[in-house]
Amino acid sequence: MQNFDYQTPTRLIFGEGSIEKLPEVMAAFGRRILLAYGGGSIKKTGLYDKVRDLLKDFEIHELSGIEPNPKYTGSVVPGAALCKEKHIDVILAVGGGSVLDCSKAIAAGAMYDGEPWDLISYKVPTKAALPIVDVMTMAATGSEYDSGCVISRTETNDKVGYVDPHLFPAVSILDPVHTFTVSLRQTAAGVADAMNHTIEQYFAEDTTLLNDAICEGNLRSLMVNGRIALEHPDDYKARAEIMQCCAYGCNGILALGNSRSGWPCHGMEHALSAYYDITHGVGLAILTPRWMEHILNEHTLPRFVSFAVRVMGVAPMDDDMETAKAGIHALYDFFVSMGLPMHLREVGIDESRLEEMAHHVAEGWPLDQAYVPLTEKDILAIFRASL
Repeated sequence: MQNFDYQTPTRLIFGEGSIEKLPEVMAAFGRRILLAYGGGSIKKTGLYDKVRDLLKDFEIHELSGIEPNPKYTGSVVPGAALCKEKHIDVILAVGGGSVLDCSKAIAAGAMYDGEPWDLISYKVPTKAALPIVDVMTMAATGSEYDSGCVISRTETNDKVGYVDPHLFPAVSILDPVHTFTVSLRQTAAGVADAMNHTIEQYFAEDTTLLNDAICEGNLRSLMVNGRIALEHPDDYKARAEIMQCCAYGCNGILALGNSRSGWPCHGMEHALSAYYDITHGVGLAILTPRWMEHILNEHTLPRFVSFAVRVMGVAPMDDDMETAKAGIHALYDFFVSMGLPMHLREVGIDESRLEEMAHHVAEGWPLDQAYVPLTEKDILAIFRASL
């Protein structure tokens, strides 16, 4: 078991009607609010009007139009400038993980005199950030309970993970009812996203029985409740469990004491969505079974057998290798059953830039820290297998 030093300062307010606490939550941080949101779905659902009504006594400035795979030039830079111009006290992110990720980068950029990219690229250490409150409308990334964000810089085909303790949200308001209107495709992608977060921590060299059980339970819950949510989008219990699983998926609690995993699937998917702007959870669903097949060997076999039996419900066979392969195939079949595309060509990605993307991943991702260390050649092989 590995040593660890862990702390999360985020307050989670969970459950139906929890948005009613928004005025008291925001008052603790000041009166001038930057309201950040995406393409307008919160206006269609009435959530925007609800938020504005609850905060009618506050001074609110808006940053709208934040895109999936949030863009540095399009949203982070103008958002940080607006915070400085209006002397913003606190950022309120209303939407999914992309809105919150963007808000985290804005929060740090607003407290820095130079280019925010200096912070995102770790050229300069982050020393302060504005407080962030979020109202989540999607369950997927887990950004509501972690200190990281992912920002895309399209002009350089970079999609960068930016992690710093200053980026923890101060308060996250999680009402599963707000996820009832999420499309079936985005629901499935969110489940796949959170599953991969869990899988990347489960596949590590040194693990504990406790963490194994938590990860396995998280994965089983996501699969069971994901299926229910697709059949019955307004099933509160299913949506609530998915939301809870997603919140736990990325803040480190699933892997305390484990050795590092390196998160290679995320490294590969960041390249896919940086070059082609595809949905993160979709890219992860396509890549994960192929990564598993690529690293399955005699050394990793016991881990894959555990995954197959304890997570995917595969009956143990006489041949452990066949059991392990059946577990991988069962994961693939689950993603298919959720209606997710399972080939890169289905999302508009052909062979033309695979070598370029593989090189990009190998240059910028700690592949030597992966459960099974990977090379640029390995990344390219996984990409090709995913076509």
